[in-house]
Amino acid sequence: MVIARKIAYNVLVSTVSKILATVLALVSIGLITRYLGKNGFGDYATVMAFFAFFGAVGDLGLYTVSTREISRPGADASKIMSNVFTMRILISFSIMLASPVLIIFFPYPQEVKYAIIIIAASFLFSSAYQVLNGVFQKNLAIDKIAISELTGKVLQVALVAMAVKYDLGFQWVISPLLFYMILSFSMILFWSRKYIKLRIRFDFDYWKKILKESYPIGIVAIITFVYFKIDTIILSVMKSSADVGIYNAAYKVIENISFFPGMIIGLIFPIMSQHIFSDREKFRDISDKTFKIFVILVVPLVIGTMFLSEGIIGLIGGIGFDQSANVLRILAFSLAFIFFGNFFNAVIISANYQKKLMYVLVFAAVFNVTANLLLIPSSSKPYFSAAYVAAFTEFIVAFSTFYIVVKKVNYCPKAEKFWAIVVSGIAMAAFLFIFGDINFFARAFGATFVYIIFLWLLKAVRTEEIKSIISKKGVSSGATESAGIS
Repeated sequence: MVIARKIAYNVLVSTVSKILATVLALVSIGLITRYLGKNGFGDYATVMAFFAFFGAVGDLGLYTVSTREISRPGADASKIMSNVFTMRILISFSIMLASPVLIIFFPYPQEVKYAIIIIAASFLFSSAYQVLNGVFQKNLAIDKIAISELTGKVLQVALVAMAVKYDLGFQWVISPLLFYMILSFSMILFWSRKYIKLRIRFDFDYWKKILKESYPIGIVAIITFVYFKIDTIILSVMKSSADVGIYNAAYKVIENISFFPGMIIGLIFPIMSQHIFSDREKFRDISDKTFKIFVILVVPLVIGTMFLSEGIIGLIGGIGFDQSANVLRILAFSLAFIFFGNFFNAVIISANYQKKLMYVLVFAAVFNVTANLLLIPSSSKPYFSAAYVAAFTEFIVAFSTFYIVVKKVNYCPKAEKFWAIVVSGIAMAAFLFIFGDINFFARAFGATFVYIIFLWLLKAVRTEEIKSIISKKGVSSGATESAGIS
């Protein structure tokens, strides 16, 4: 199977699985918001912010660096992954043991503190499962990652629905995440045996070597958490749980949609790393086509959110979350910058400029924390302040990383048929404006159809690009070169 064909297959399977998982996640959020209300959902969002915090602290850059290293020609994948897996398990277990001590210093109700301990246990399995994902990225088998996540999500939503139906309380709304992570980890561990021989290894010399490479990325992960999730924690400490709930009803939408850039970059990153030094033209070709995909996705997401935010929040939050619709409109721009920030971050790391990235993110984190601490306490509607700060922070990251890519990597991305994509977006916006009174689902599907049709009519997406995905025999070399990803 040619690389283009294999990538197309993985993108198709992963996208379908991820979309279904996202729908399930939004269903779960809808159940939780209606069951817990604004205050209870605010507590839920606070607990999940600590899950992100544990992930940032326990990352140490091991996932990204191990993925890069096993993608190098001649790499001993079993040795690399066995050592990294061992380190990750020890780190995660230490975080789980330390979590009860950490939460003593926060002014949360007892049930929230117990929930944070449950989340710390979930992180142990999440961390171990995530670090193995690099094996599937390297072997262009991320469809297995997506399937394991979808299976785990089905279990989680089923357990949440049971907790809501039988009124089992806050702890049982949190606990399904633990079972989700255990199941997903088990599936990934089983499938990984096809590609590597994994065992516990204590090669301390190698640990020092890889940690020397990974620690800047680990610092970046912590800094990213600061500007990505610290607003929720600041809101939870300085304002009411209801304010946290209003903000996070919108933020959860953005959080669940933002899987797209991570999924695509997860597939492309090993190929970027492989070609950036050895085959510059191949690197440019892959990167430009990835950038084009991001533009094609960002345009309808932003436009759709501007027009459909009330309907989206109505589906997710129900009564009591009306203010979340305008928060979502602000955060839509944050989502756009997240897409492009992910892309430029991947280019920077593949070119071994992760220390440059760290400086950008330090500045963004300092700005984010400072702005939130200044604006949130004095605001009567602090969720708007947090949303504006989040959007501007992501803009800083996207613009700064773009500058580094142009100046240091000597690469400026190009999106073929850019203006055709923009015109398609304008057509979509016109449809949403004209048919503003029709049913939410009819507007959403109709606008999507209009956008896709205009992309095709203006040849922003060519027929051979579609055939490269759906054809059983693949495509000719010429068509492969012109496909959206190759």
